[in-house]
Formats: sequence, structure tokens, C-alpha cells
Amino acid sequence: MPTPNPTQTSGATISSWFGTAAPLPSFEPLRENLTTDVVVVGGGIAGLTQAYLLGLEGKKVVLLEDGELASGETGRTTAHLSFALDDRYTTLEDLFGKDGARLAADSHRAAVDRIEQIVKKEKIDCDFTRLPGYLFLPQSGTPKELDQELEAAHRAGLTDVKRLPDAGTQGFQTGECLVFPNQGQFHILKYLRGVAQAIEKQGGRIFTRTHVTEVHGGSQARVVTTGGHEVRAQAIVIATNTPFNDRVVMHTKQHPYRTYVIGARVPKGSVTKALYWDTADPYHYIRLQEVENEDYDLLIVGGEDHKTGQEPDPEEHLRCLEFWTKANFPTAGQVDYRWSGQVMEPVDGLAYAGRNPLDEDNVYIITGDSGHGMTHGTLGPIIITDLIVGRENPWASLYDPGRVTVKFESVKEYVKENVQVAADYAELLTGGDVKTAEEVAPSSGAIIGRGPLKVAVYKDPQGQVHECSAVCPHLGCIVHWNKLETSWDCPCHGSRFDAYGKLMNGPANSDLAPAE
Repeated sequence: MPTPNPTQTSGATISSWFGTAAPLPSFEPLRENLTTDVVVVGGGIAGLTQAYLLGLEGKKVVLLEDGELASGETGRTTAHLSFALDDRYTTLEDLFGKDGARLAADSHRAAVDRIEQIVKKEKIDCDFTRLPGYLFLPQSGTPKELDQELEAAHRAGLTDVKRLPDAGTQGFQTGECLVFPNQGQFHILKYLRGVAQAIEKQGGRIFTRTHVTEVHGGSQARVVTTGGHEVRAQAIVIATNTPFNDRVVMHTKQHPYRTYVIGARVPKGSVTKALYWDTADPYHYIRLQEVENEDYDLLIVGGEDHKTGQEPDPEEHLRCLEFWTKANFPTAGQVDYRWSGQVMEPVDGLAYAGRNPLDEDNVYIITGDSGHGMTHGTLGPIIITDLIVGRENPWASLYDPGRVTVKFESVKEYVKENVQVAADYAELLTGGDVKTAEEVAPSSGAIIGRGPLKVAVYKDPQGQVHECSAVCPHLGCIVHWNKLETSWDCPCHGSRFDAYGKLMNGPANSDLAPAE
């Protein structure tokens, strides 16, 4: 069995960030019991930002990551820094009212500002830049969508948003669009390298390759690792994209989607540097990534989302994305990078950051980032820092993980997603994908029904067969083979495992069991 690459704990494909930056610093695993003020679990942008902000408050912080820093979903972002929100201000206003939509705009705008402040304060060379973002219509779009969103954005306080007959950008014709000034972008790995260095300077301690198996809140708050070591703390923050310490509640309120990205070469200067998004569903999102010492930059294009574990041919989504890119950007050439990532979509359009529902008051979570992981991975830690130090925060109730949004669209989405989850359990009664391991091609996987059991069978490139249980240890769904990322993906709540059954993503917190 090959040794997993610790910088790729979320899949087999490589994002453009890892291909264009030096590796992030590695740290030793935890090998002793510790006591601290706050323990943060997760080494992506949310966890590192949380540790940094608490360090500024004088808190002693220990951060634990089960892979390497940014090896999960943060390393698979497109690193848009935007407050033109995916669910649109028209929808957010319907769900949360005008005040809620305004707070959503304020919080994401403040997150971009905070990232810029951190870049300047810590002197981080990470290609941070401010630039406009353009919301444009797909072929099936109607101008009324832009009119309504413009009015809602203005009511949310974004009064500098304007409607244009065309963006006037080079290399891409948007047609009618809205321009959102003063958005941002950066190189996520270069940024997090600087944040990690700042945490160390503050006296914070970072441990990688350290898996947390237990989380206990209350007066004896602590986390326990696979090695049996404990970190005791006054507060615990779970910043792992989806919370593994919550068994059911949060996983009925958000649902996992795969999203796809390509990085295509374009001659330098041939496409105006900006952020671009359309109003399609699923929508496309586009930006440029500068490549040093080359005569080209990378056009980063994402989209083609679908529910996790429910697509037999994920490569087809990359082919569609490449076709769309070549059709809309005439200078797009060789595709250097193809990858996918996972986003958690909340049923009411806004993410969650705050106290974990039904848990002790000193256990916090950050999740439900949807397409705004960079800004939510910053505003979430701002909220939780304020909660921990006892400050009022104007956004806390809006992002409260315990909130219930009783509006028609939210309830409809809740019911639709959870009915689909219930349907997924019916696979426990089916016969599987194939009948015998001989039918499984090398470098591929399939589910075999063996009496009442379901077995996940992977045949490695050498033809050796590896078997494990196909039942997800979270809540018992049957996993599906993802041939793009060579992973087993759970369609119910998004847990993911590598080809050999080793845990990659929660909410499951253990490997697939051995085949019985």
C-alpha cells in the first residue's frame, strides 16, 4: 500500500496553489499532554486565522491538524475574496430580512479588510490585490436578475455596485453585468505560510499529523488524539470544514457538494485581472493567478457543482468546464491543472460560526462555507474570538449554528436535501455495482454486495485487490467510488475516504471498517 501524501488529504488531484508555491512548513505531531487557553482543530484558513486572532488577544493557543497545513479543502479553493455572495442579496433579504442581508454584506466586506490588514501587519508576500468583480448573465439569464440584485445590493449597503452594459474587459465579453468594486484575491498558500509564522511568533503551538478522536466541552474541556494524548483548554474550536464532533444536528442543516476547477494558460495581459461570476445554477467563477517568471498566467475557472457521491463520471464535469472556458475565453490554451473540492452548502444560504448546538458553551464550530471559504474562514474566527473574550459581535446571531430559518425557501431546501439523504439509505438493500472483484478494473473501485454486506473493493494499478466495508462510519450510508480523486465518497453527509478506506474528510471520524 503506498504511503499517502500528507499535502493531499482531500484527494488525488493537485491544485494550482501547490504547483506554484513552496510547501508550507511542517510541524511535529503531538507527543505529550498539554494545557492551553484554546485548542483549535483544523489547519486550513479558518483554523489558522482563529489561532492568529486569539494570539493577538494574548491567548495561549494550540492548533492540531491531522494532515499538513492547508492539505484539506483550503488548498483546493480558488481564493476569491468577495462580498458578492453566491446566494445573492435578493435571496438573503428574503431569508433574513434587510438587516440580515446588510450584516452579511458587512461581515464579508470586513473579512476582506481583515485579510488585507493581516497581510500588511505581518508583511506577507502573497499576491494580495484589490480588484473589481463582475456578475454577468449566462445565455439563459434575464436582465431582470441583474436589476433585482442591484437593488438588493444597494439596500444591503453596497451602494457602489453599478450596472453596466458590458464590463469592457479584455479577453472576455461579459455583456450586461453588475460591477462590485474593491473585491480581492491572493495566493492562499503564501498567505497561510505568513499566518503560520505569525502564530509561532505569538507563542502559539502548531502540531500536524495529529488526529483528534474525542472532543469534550465543559469545565474539564479537552480533546484526545489518536496517540492518546490530551490537550486541556478553556475553549475548543472545531474548524475542519464540516464538524466531526456533531453527530446529526449540523448535518441536517448543510449538505456536501463537489465543485470542479481548471487552470488554463493565457498570455500575460490577454485577460483583464478581475473576478467574474455568472448567475447560472451551478454558477461559474473565474479569476487570474499570476505565474512568476513565465510569459503566461493561469485562468482559474470553477463550477459544474453536484451533490457529493452522486456522479458516476466526475471527469465529465472537468471536460464541460474546459469546453465552457475555451468557448468564452479565446486566449485560453493549455490546461495545466484540473482538480475538485468540496463545499458545504447551508440550507438557508449563510454559513455557521459560533457555539456548537446541543454542546457545552465553550465548544465552537466554523462550517457551511459554501463558495466563500476565504471570507467566512476569516469572519468566523472574528466572531468566535469575540465570543471567547466576551465582546459583543454584531454578526454573531446571524451566523449562529443553532439558528432556525423558518422561511419557505429554507424549509423547502431542508426537506429536499434530507429526503435525498433518506433515499440514499436504500442502497443498503441493493446488490452493488459489480458481482465479483474480477470485474473491477485496475486503479478503480466498485461496491460488491456480499450477502447482506456491502464491500468497497479497490484494485490497485498492479491488480492487487483491497477490501473494506462500504458502510460510512458516520451514520451508515453506502459510499460511492470517485474515480477522479480515487476516493470513497459518502452521498449522505460528505465523509470521504481514500482508496484503502483511510479517512480523508468528516463528519466521519474513523476509517472504513475492515471487510467482514
